[in-house]
Amino acid sequence: MLQIARLTRPSRLAQATLQLGFFALVGAAGGCRAQVTTPRPEALLHLPVAPPPAVTAAQTQLWVALGAHLGGPGELSLRGAKGALRLRDARGVSAEAPAFTLRWHREALPKPLLVRRLVLGPFASFESAETMAQRWQAAGAQPVIARPRDWEVWAPAGSPAIPGQTPRLVERRETQAWVPLLQEPSGARLLVGPIRIEAPGGLRWNGGLFAGPFRLQADAHGGWTLVEQVPVERYLLGVVPHEIGAGAPPAALAAQSVLARTWALRNQHRFSVDGYHLCADTQCQVYGDPRHAGTAVSRAIAATGGRVLAWQGQPIHAVYHATNGGVSAAFEEVWAGSPLPYLQAALDGARGLTLPLDATEVSRLLRTSAGAVGADHPRFRWQRQLNAATLTAAARALDRRFGEVRRVSVLQRGPSGRVLALELSGDPGGSAVVLRRDAIRRSLRQLPSTLFVVQPAGPGRWRFEGGGFGHGAGLSQAGAIDLARQGWSLERILARYYPGTQLLPLSALSGSAP
Repeated sequence: MLQIARLTRPSRLAQATLQLGFFALVGAAGGCRAQVTTPRPEALLHLPVAPPPAVTAAQTQLWVALGAHLGGPGELSLRGAKGALRLRDARGVSAEAPAFTLRWHREALPKPLLVRRLVLGPFASFESAETMAQRWQAAGAQPVIARPRDWEVWAPAGSPAIPGQTPRLVERRETQAWVPLLQEPSGARLLVGPIRIEAPGGLRWNGGLFAGPFRLQADAHGGWTLVEQVPVERYLLGVVPHEIGAGAPPAALAAQSVLARTWALRNQHRFSVDGYHLCADTQCQVYGDPRHAGTAVSRAIAATGGRVLAWQGQPIHAVYHATNGGVSAAFEEVWAGSPLPYLQAALDGARGLTLPLDATEVSRLLRTSAGAVGADHPRFRWQRQLNAATLTAAARALDRRFGEVRRVSVLQRGPSGRVLALELSGDPGGSAVVLRRDAIRRSLRQLPSTLFVVQPAGPGRWRFEGGGFGHGAGLSQAGAIDLARQGWSLERILARYYPGTQLLPLSALSGSAP
């Protein structure tokens, strides 16, 4: 049985609170707002939430968040595409109608909860947060990864320190919680989560149609999440066409199917702290209306059914991107973490160059596309001009004392020529901010990739000339499409971008994932 290792593990107190039914207690309060003086409660790391069930060879259902951080002023509207929706909450309250309107209401807790934790972050990506969590865990802490807005790592107050890191202490006393009220002609009924919603004719959400079933459940931050419980193979119908496009050649669609399946299994712990597996946006894999799949996508998913890409019997970190600009990145060029043997820097068909690439060779690469695959992608080559105001704003987001950007310098490049460290300097002798790896694109969102050279373009302006779109590690979707058109097979494409890996059925995986 496949089991994905998790850093998220509720404390004994959190488990005990969870067993009492935190939000069931809110419902039991029945609107009573009288406050009772109680002793100072023992601190919780976060509001208690049950983790989702592990995805295994026997249990292949993913819990995917269609809408997260729900709650607050306003309403939540749920509408069926055909026929009635059926709703049932944790206390047995049920309703059936073509559509439901829920209003969020602040309800007093039966007793206050103290949330107290140490926080590191924000981080530019889950991968960077995961690396820091692993370091903290190795130091003796019990961290969890969360995304209240940006990626963060949380650990109990009093956890051992990590050299070079200074976590901030967050403490707050929770006396109220958001709860949903079901609006009906006869009045409003308070609902207790988790709330199960069935849509036999499908649920309309954000312009798409989803089959469900669904759960409306509380998260670790005091909000709520609308989760679809979807089998992995149906989930792929909503991922593959939105990631690589339904019109890609069959071998490219098959490669994307294998990678999307592998990525989902390897990353199922991404939102464990909030009680589900994956999100539906670019922080995970884009998951949209499965009806966009079409016949070719359905065939590719079926042809690769249940197969994943593995290294030493475990699902790989199956990252991919739009186009690499002619050279693939190593894992450690993109994210702070240990190298992965199957994600190494490599020229993707570009001729006349050898790795590692320095600034001069990156410039040579950017002047030509000879031999490179995926060169017809619109962002295979690009130019951006950024002014001092834009760069200064990025620097001040990290250091409020920063003055004004006067100089932009590349301090370090990786083997593929990608920028590992970009320095934004102020007045001579003044402050400087260094952006590293994935933080470069997070801070300067106008840059499609970190494969670039930069030069002054006049007073207060800098020209960035680059190649590629995305982080550059693993499969280049544009490259896979190009190779498939040249007659390459699924296996050959995967071996090019993930050397040394094996294509295995899910049932052949073993142990805990790295």
